[in-house]
Amino acid sequence: MEPIRRSALLEATIHEIGVRGTLDVTVSQIAKRAGMSSALAHHYFGSKEQIFAAAMRHILGLYGAEVRGALSMAKSPRDRVEAVIRASFTPAQFRPEMVSAWLNFYVQAQRSEASRRLLHIYQRRLRSNLHHAFRQIAPARARTLTRGTAAMIDGLYIRQALGEGGIAPEAAIDVLLHYLDTSLAQDSTA
Repeated sequence: MEPIRRSALLEATIHEIGVRGTLDVTVSQIAKRAGMSSALAHHYFGSKEQIFAAAMRHILGLYGAEVRGALSMAKSPRDRVEAVIRASFTPAQFRPEMVSAWLNFYVQAQRSEASRRLLHIYQRRLRSNLHHAFRQIAPARARTLTRGTAAMIDGLYIRQALGEGGIAPEAAIDVLLHYLDTSLAQDSTA
């Protein structure tokens, strides 16, 4: 039962953060959403900050699985970049509560060393996956393309979380693929 309860608490944490759009949720609210007592939530995770960190690890684990699955199908460096983009905007990753949780975890990373470490791990993996492919496609501009693509992924999440010009996952993918193809076309015409 423990793994099931832990998972329910993590999903409840993501949901509560998403509904409220803030980290200003209580363990009691999270536990209630998960259908258990706050004492049990504290038993499994300790403090609210530890629940937030575990939820962030959970989100990163889900995202990592999406990326690994997408990369396993990639046949070329360009396919690898597209795989990372597509994994970033799957319906599971880009659902409203997940987007809100991501944004709030960025805020949490400013206050919590554990959250900051997790966020840095995500950022390093994202850049590493992109840079590896871009080095093979456009070596002279690999760093710039990596930064631009990562910034656009984060930017679309921020706009989505703030409700500014909400975008469907497929439309977000199209925006990034257009950026990618336009950027790579510059190299082929140079």
